Amino acid sequence: MSNIVCVILLGLIEGITEFLPISSTGHLLIAEHWLGARSDTFNVVIQAGAILAVTLLYRQRLWQLVTGLGRPEARDYALKLAVAFAITAILGFAATKVGLKLPETITPVAWALLLGGIWMIGAEYFAARRVDNARISWTVAILVGLAQVVAAIFPGTSRSAATIFVAMLAGTSNRPAATEFAFLVGIPTMFAASGYELLKTTKAGAGHEDWTALSIAFAVSTVTAFVAVKWLLGYIRTHRFTAFAVYRILLGALLLIFMPNA
Repeated sequence: MSNIVCVILLGLIEGITEFLPISSTGHLLIAEHWLGARSDTFNVVIQAGAILAVTLLYRQRLWQLVTGLGRPEARDYALKLAVAFAITAILGFAATKVGLKLPETITPVAWALLLGGIWMIGAEYFAARRVDNARISWTVAILVGLAQVVAAIFPGTSRSAATIFVAMLAGTSNRPAATEFAFLVGIPTMFAASGYELLKTTKAGAGHEDWTALSIAFAVSTVTAFVAVKWLLGYIRTHRFTAFAVYRILLGALLLIFMPNA
């Protein structure tokens, strides 16, 4: 299979899975067993393509926040986004400095997918029994920031799943509201991670990075994520996340059965 086809497939996988609660990092790790391993820079930057798509989808909401900072409710929401991002940035940077790295084997990803699916079903069950609440509390903001760090350290966890369901369990039981906050926090988080990886690559010398392949995968990821997220935002208004949880459980179980030593 040609390199171009491989990077297009990786871009498609990233775009589809980044914001669906099924773990983009886990799916990329699995795909790279067949399509060839890629650098950390490649994986983080194509994630930024998916984040760019979400930025475009939420451009009006972001503009409302920026232009409405004089209003208490907009300022409060923006501050909570900032706190969630700051927690992620500080703890994520600390994790990098102490040498925590993503595993390169499939088994931990499989367990994270399976257990995460079970956890999602439980979280949906308890959230559904609460009064519908779209408010983002300070507790939700702090826990969403911590959830992003956990998802970054354990591939297969899914950043979107961790943040959405933590928000729902912590009081924001309204799915669209929890999803919006989780996605908006992801915008500065992933752009910062991509910028950090690009800075490291530049300092180390960019000769080893295939920038053409990276650009193609970035573009594919952006377009695919735009379509996937637009679909998801409509889907969750009338559906639970149960189908994604079942998919995670089945995929995790299949990986443990057929690829136990990969």
